[in-house]
Amino acid sequence: MTDVDSKYIPNSLRRFRKLSGYKQKDVARILGFKSSSRISRWENGIGMPSLPNCIKLSILYSTLMDALYIDLFRSLRKEISDKKETHFNAKNKGSNAE
Repeated sequence: MTDVDSKYIPNSLRRFRKLSGYKQKDVARILGFKSSSRISRWENGIGMPSLPNCIKLSILYSTLMDALYIDLFRSLRKEISDKKETHFNAKNKGSNAE
């Protein structure tokens, strides 16, 4: 698992929303939701938007998707990098034994 606490999903959604001048209600309506509860849950790290909604948020906030979840992105990038290194080290070790 990642270094990120699985009970909280770190994000910059609130910051980007405020920088863009929107209220949660505005974002909810633009995304087609009846209430802002989903936006609140996403911003509080309780849930995550679906991929299409994440893309919509990045378009709405004029930023890249990874910027919305930069801490999560960095943690997952490190996790994958470490696993990739372990995998290739083990693979190369096995090749040398032949």
